[in-house]
Amino acid sequence: MPSVRVPATSANLGPGFDALGLALGLHDELDAEVLPGTLEVHVTGEGAEDVPRDSRHLVVRALAAAFSAAGAELPGLRLTCRNRIPHGRGLGSSAAAVVAGVLLGRELLAELGHGPLDDAAALELTTALEGHPDNVAPCLLGGFTIAWTDERARAVRLDPHPAVRAVAYVPEQPVSTEHARSLLPAVVPHADAAYNAGRAALLVEALTRSPHLLLAATEDRLHQAYREPAMPASAALVAALRSSGAAAVVSGAGPTVLALHVDGDPEPGDAAGFRRMPLDLVAAGAQVG
Repeated sequence: MPSVRVPATSANLGPGFDALGLALGLHDELDAEVLPGTLEVHVTGEGAEDVPRDSRHLVVRALAAAFSAAGAELPGLRLTCRNRIPHGRGLGSSAAAVVAGVLLGRELLAELGHGPLDDAAALELTTALEGHPDNVAPCLLGGFTIAWTDERARAVRLDPHPAVRAVAYVPEQPVSTEHARSLLPAVVPHADAAYNAGRAALLVEALTRSPHLLLAATEDRLHQAYREPAMPASAALVAALRSSGAAAVVSGAGPTVLALHVDGDPEPGDAAGFRRMPLDLVAAGAQVG
């Protein structure tokens, strides 16, 4: 019976919109086994009261996509999900579900004698299911990733500096990615695009070699201010943390706030209305057992 452990992720990281991502030390664990003639979906933990228990479940849909990519039909199965990643909070819960489903599908396909689904195909398929590669890349590969698409999805993985730590501030209420994206303008000023290009490049240096540059490197003009109406408390927390010297950003599409700091420096403290979660940056991506 194959099992998989998939990490939470934070994308964008300020200026790296739809490109940069980090794997975080918070994991969902799932396993699947063939169960002819039926489908059972068991879910505990985060989101257990909200997700469907049938073929609409995102992990099941990703499993089905993996089988379809191999020219096979998804058999009956029992899927068990132990969720720790908050849903709808900008910590990559949907990317984790998609990656878990595709990797479980790959293992089941091998057990049933079908051809392999290689890593490049897994990245391509998970990106197609998720819509963009910025969360699925660090979920698959771990560490700090730079992802892009041309004729296919691609990503490179880098090791974050060992002194960098993260604190996630998770609010009680979710914000849908679709709503957060709908607030973004179709066109942005050239000066803002140039500004973000420079800060995104600087962030690669800051996260891998020069963490003292994190505060400057996480400044953004492309998306966070436009999304403020959907998450005013998160925007206010980002501003307050940054004014105190913490490299705080909206995690993904929000509303979670991610604050990066250097080991040994004072950790950012509690914030009213937010669940504070200190997290390591993890080198490993999804792990199959």
